[in-house]
Amino acid sequence: MTIRQVAEALGAEIAQGEFEDADITGAYTSDLLSDVMAHAHDGEALITIQAHKNTVAVASLVNIPVIVVCNSRPLSEDMLEAAKDEGIAVIRTRENQFATSGKLYKALNGESA
Repeated sequence: MTIRQVAEALGAEIAQGEFEDADITGAYTSDLLSDVMAHAHDGEALITIQAHKNTVAVASLVNIPVIVVCNSRPLSEDMLEAAKDEGIAVIRTRENQFATSGKLYKALNGESA
């Protein structure tokens, strides 16, 4: 499943659209960035409410190609600019982390939402 397919499956908006439409291998849900650094894997989506440029820095460090920001959080310009510079997609959904994680899990495993 590609990043654009993830956005479609989640009904999410693509807020930062300058990225390579990479395949997503899984997802990691956390709002604690040190936890993301320790446990997320290359090629996964990051599901979070952390909408600032430090989130982009961590995603870049772990080779996460897409950040899914939940709860319609406002996205700062410096976050979007940093994501553009790193080629990391940023998508935003109205759903909370629990619902988003469940929907993405089903989509990645070929189940209907």
